[in-house]
Amino acid sequence: MPHYIKVSQTTSTNTYLSRLAATLPGGTVIYTPSQTAGRGQKGNSWESEDGKNLTFSLLLKFPPVKARDQFYLSEAASLAVVDALTAQAGEGFAVKWPNDVYWQDKKVCGMLIENSLNGTDIATSIIGIGINVNQEHFVSDAPNPVSLINITSHEHDLEALLKQVCSSIEQVVNSLSDDTARHDLHRRYMEALYRNDGAMHPFEDASGRRFMATIAGIAPDGTLALRHEDGTTHDYLFKEVKHIINQVVL
Repeated sequence: MPHYIKVSQTTSTNTYLSRLAATLPGGTVIYTPSQTAGRGQKGNSWESEDGKNLTFSLLLKFPPVKARDQFYLSEAASLAVVDALTAQAGEGFAVKWPNDVYWQDKKVCGMLIENSLNGTDIATSIIGIGINVNQEHFVSDAPNPVSLINITSHEHDLEALLKQVCSSIEQVVNSLSDDTARHDLHRRYMEALYRNDGAMHPFEDASGRRFMATIAGIAPDGTLALRHEDGTTHDYLFKEVKHIINQVVL
């Protein structure tokens, strides 16, 4: 079972947890009502009104996947969030590759997973998650935020949602030594994947070139395969390609 430690304020729960990881057991969760400098993918910051949202990090030690298969941890965490939010607010949630969670075309959850390696093994994994829960208005330049209260028109219990997500992540991760469980996790991830509907959608690569493509698959290391309009398939690592949503690159 996860062990929860609440801190009154910190710059980043991932940074806080990484400093103490060597002295803490696996399953430790650091969470705070006031995160002042939350970190996201690609160096982005995470806006969170004090006391309104979930900002937390979960420590895993030697999870049952090799370094080459670390994307399973991303799948487990993102699906845990999708399942928890669906239970709170109904259908409409999806995982935008690699692990953001969207409701329709709006971002409700961001994630930053930082792994340290011991040879071919993952020694520690710190899964940092920010979920917009009870914040009604956003003031940053983030193009498309949404929260649970925006969706449901009522407030949600932060700690109950926190425990639901963390328990689900730990349960799924503990099952990943089994090949059948890994196959089922990847299948569910693909089913929950944003815009994985066989249709052509707009993307932009690292050079700024825009093109239409459909999702063809995702490899165990997280590489995204896109099938272009000319029928060719190209592989992309994270940061090499972006969705274009409502003409805003996210």
